[in-house]
Amino acid sequence: MSDRRVDPEQVRHIADLARVELDEDESDRFADQFEEVLEYFETLEEVPEVERKPELTNVLRADEVETGLSQDDALANAADSEDGYFKGPRVS
Repeated sequence: MSDRRVDPEQVRHIADLARVELDEDESDRFADQFEEVLEYFETLEEVPEVERKPELTNVLRADEVETGLSQDDALANAADSEDGYFKGPRVS
């Protein structure tokens, strides 16, 4: 298997960098799996390109300035308020 692109030694090196312990069987198995992953990427390169749809454009309405609630109106239905602010329960 000298034509392999990923050999067990490379897998062990990456495992050492990641501080992962691998035994000999795991290194061989992962090398095979990495080889399969690389083959999948090569297969993806063979997929023909298709025409892309044009980039999305902003179809939202333009911002419009409107008057909001007054402070008193905003606090009208608040369970509790203090000095013009909403007051919630103590957290600590």
